[in-house]
Amino acid sequence: MKEITDIIKAYQKATKEKKKTALATVVKVEGSSYRRPGARMLITEDGHLTGAISGGCLEGDALRKALSAIVQQENKLITYDTTDEDDAKFGVQLGCNGIVHILFEPIIEADELNPIAILIALQSKRESAVLATLFSLTGKQQLGTGMLFRNKPILSKVPKSISDEAIKDILKVAENKTTAFEVYEHDSQQIDAFLEFIKPPVSLIIAGAGNDAQPLAEMAYLLGWEVTVIDGRPTHATPQRFANATKVLVSKPENVLTQIQIDEQTAFVLMTHNYNYDLELLKYLLGTNVPYIGTLGPKKKLVRMLDELDLATTANQTRVHGPVGLDIGAETAEEIAISILAEIKSVFTGASAMFLKEKKKPIHVYELKNN
Repeated sequence: MKEITDIIKAYQKATKEKKKTALATVVKVEGSSYRRPGARMLITEDGHLTGAISGGCLEGDALRKALSAIVQQENKLITYDTTDEDDAKFGVQLGCNGIVHILFEPIIEADELNPIAILIALQSKRESAVLATLFSLTGKQQLGTGMLFRNKPILSKVPKSISDEAIKDILKVAENKTTAFEVYEHDSQQIDAFLEFIKPPVSLIIAGAGNDAQPLAEMAYLLGWEVTVIDGRPTHATPQRFANATKVLVSKPENVLTQIQIDEQTAFVLMTHNYNYDLELLKYLLGTNVPYIGTLGPKKKLVRMLDELDLATTANQTRVHGPVGLDIGAETAEEIAISILAEIKSVFTGASAMFLKEKKKPIHVYELKNN
């Protein structure tokens, strides 16, 4: 989601400067690729790039293709095929042994349903959504970013001939919470659909405004997460100390839940270094459906808190991550922050947090679907 946020900001800046732009989106991957479908990059007519569609190997050629789309004012689908061992002939040096399909869409400011307008609408609410992007691997019709769906179509320029069928598939994507690829027919041509399930960014609630919370808040911000810092000490919980936090609250534990929104992307980390504060807040959190709770400190601290709360069930001991974080040998506040963020990321994505070199299956799920 951070990539989308950065793209919107870059587009708004380019618009003020009267610069034309195009959006490049990875819509399909076959085999291995550095970025997965849904990766996006904004290109301005003077060559400024925001976001990424590869590890840097495609960006040079993508600039030329984007400029062509801007000049011709039409969507273009470009395929980079590096399954041939001699990928140097493509001039892009991917080295990934895969096929990457990238859609280039010139942004027309007067079009109320242009791709950036749809991305802005996506970010307007903290809710999961499905984004439909239509292209054709076999024909010339590259319809582009076509629909934003939340319970119903919010914005749509999907042709009527495929709209009903697409909505049925989108409903399945929303229900399964899994991105899918579908194929339709329009004007006697095959239309491919990239139906992307997008969750809101992680909302990280840090209970504790000590010095060790600062790198955690800053690194989470760099990831594009929404950060809220809560502490009972007004001298510590200040916007000056946490300049990039979305919210900084001075609050007692019993008032915390009335000031925040909990959803499926919310994570709490208790690190106030005040045992009684953490204890009371933990009591309230265990009565909610918050999907992630982490406590800083040794395991025996968590065991003691659960015992005092008379909540030392197997379910609660499994549910609360204490000590919080992955075992990476962290010592400093910055290293501990990396450990905590990595664990939260792995929990929300359902990843194993193992060494990638030991993983037997493809890294990305979409590769399984395409093989």
